[in-house]
Amino acid sequence: MHIDRFETAALMDIAPRPPTVFVAGRGSWLEDHRGRRYLDFVQGWAVNALGHCPPQIAQALQAQASRLLNPSPAFFNDAALALSQRLATLSGLAKVFLASSGAEANEGAIKLARRWGQRHRGGAFEVITFADAFHGRTLATMSASGKAGWADLFEPKVPGFPKARLNDPASVERLVGPATVAVMLEPVQGEAGVIAATPTFLRELRALCDRHDLLLILDEVQTGVGRTGTLFACEQAGVTPDVMTLGKGLGGGVPLSALLASERADCFAPGDQGGTYCGNPLMAAVGCAVLDTVAQPAFLATVRERAAQMHSVLARHAMRVGGQVRAAGLLQALVLPVPMAARVADIAREQGADRGAPGLLLNAARPDVLRLMPALNVTAEEIERMDQLLGTALTQVLS
Repeated sequence: MHIDRFETAALMDIAPRPPTVFVAGRGSWLEDHRGRRYLDFVQGWAVNALGHCPPQIAQALQAQASRLLNPSPAFFNDAALALSQRLATLSGLAKVFLASSGAEANEGAIKLARRWGQRHRGGAFEVITFADAFHGRTLATMSASGKAGWADLFEPKVPGFPKARLNDPASVERLVGPATVAVMLEPVQGEAGVIAATPTFLRELRALCDRHDLLLILDEVQTGVGRTGTLFACEQAGVTPDVMTLGKGLGGGVPLSALLASERADCFAPGDQGGTYCGNPLMAAVGCAVLDTVAQPAFLATVRERAAQMHSVLARHAMRVGGQVRAAGLLQALVLPVPMAARVADIAREQGADRGAPGLLLNAARPDVLRLMPALNVTAEEIERMDQLLGTALTQVLS
């Protein structure tokens, strides 16, 4: 495909992409190669916690890049130590492994659980996961996921991931056996269309894991670092996991993730885990800069305010079209009455292009689900603008 002066043939075809090349971004707005602007309510799939090109990240990258990039994970560096200590203090989990992606952090969590099973549960290795879950795209994390359409991909799958049903504690209890070592889930299933584990269910899982001497692993790659209005989603249930994974918003747009573990769960020996870029100071410095902003109580209070505003907007559209809203802070979904999400997203993006008017970027998470993941510092005015653009797109599709 040719897009004006750009040739796309060298890029592997792993996703359907519109004929648009983004060249710049600032805050909640992206700009393409033609100079057209888009209000971005996808933000790299909830990655850009502070929007596009925030000054905090630009300054952290510049300062760190001029000082130290990567001395190797075989040595300590001050930025990684600072970020690890910060995460341990904020989470209450004593040990931290820094990595580059959410999938890598989740892969590490699975490895940690299996290592723990070897040491403490006679070789137990099964991790109970959930239908419709999404944990990443490595072979093990795909096997742990319950994403529709993945059943026959890249066979044979990694064994050891029996699937329970979210918010059904009996379905979990039935799967517990001598080979079970952990239960792993997202507090909110984002890819499934923003489906939340109830606080009661999370507390029941904590009790179940304690009763059977299992690890509770929470995948907060999408929900962590302020996305749901608290620093970690599990705070809202009053639950502390044995293992937690973070990614996406932790780096604010750069590749950074973390695997956190309690003293009880921490059992890696030297050589069990690693990676060339794990804990590199360039990314760790960005993580510190993101937390400097997002971990502030006043910032999180504003996230909750904007989340309530966005929920009100989406509820009005849901009433109009006969749909519903699912919400967890600034991770929200508009559930449509028929499978038209992709059509709405396409029209929202392209509407007004002929006159240079802004487009709106939305994610069609499921055929009937639009997912919205704006920057955590999205403004009230930007939510109002989203309201107008989404309304126009829905009107065009429904007509």
